Amino acid sequence: MGSSLIVGESTARRYALSDPDVRLMLEVRDGSASAFEELVIRYQNRLINVLEHLVGGRDQAEDLAQEVFLRVFRARKTYQPGAKFSTWLFRIANHVASNALRSRSRRREVSLESRHRRLADSTQIQHAVQASSGQIPTRQLDKAEVREVVRAALDVLNERQRLAVLLSKFEDMSYAEIAEVMELSVPAVKSLLSRARVTLREVLEPYLESGEPPLSGPPEEQQPED
Repeated sequence: MGSSLIVGESTARRYALSDPDVRLMLEVRDGSASAFEELVIRYQNRLINVLEHLVGGRDQAEDLAQEVFLRVFRARKTYQPGAKFSTWLFRIANHVASNALRSRSRRREVSLESRHRRLADSTQIQHAVQASSGQIPTRQLDKAEVREVVRAALDVLNERQRLAVLLSKFEDMSYAEIAEVMELSVPAVKSLLSRARVTLREVLEPYLESGEPPLSGPPEEQQPED
């Protein structure tokens, strides 16, 4: 992954000075087990939350997060800082999630319990969705109801749009950082997020106006891939 990037010494030094997580990863490269444990503590829950939204199940997300950290550990000896650590980490996570989704059979039944658990900690996404809709519900909403509606709305997005939204709102990444994670151009990321906002607004407007919940389903059935 990021270990294959060729970066200049001054670039590597700049990231090491500005990003404490890069400094930790450099300690991991030098053999520090405690530095690796610290990175796991800092990023495990963040990784699991994003992966859960991408693959649709908490258990699988936890397994994939372990795979991400395993890849990080395996790449430690050749690690060269060419980006923020979080950008490098979520780029690995993007590859891991994409591989998992490609290898998964195209099943249609999804665990109801898993679906209800998704977005349990998605306050930022809820605010983003309401902001993107340009509307505020006229009635007081139950938190569980809001979580389910937001989950259903995000399910309508295709995989790439959903990842871009999650990185933007969960990880507060810039366009450039999201582009690096997803291996896209900055204009492509802006286009993804713009189309995602339009889709979320269209999906949520009936709910905000009349309480009609969004239709959920596999993203590929709701709209084509970008």
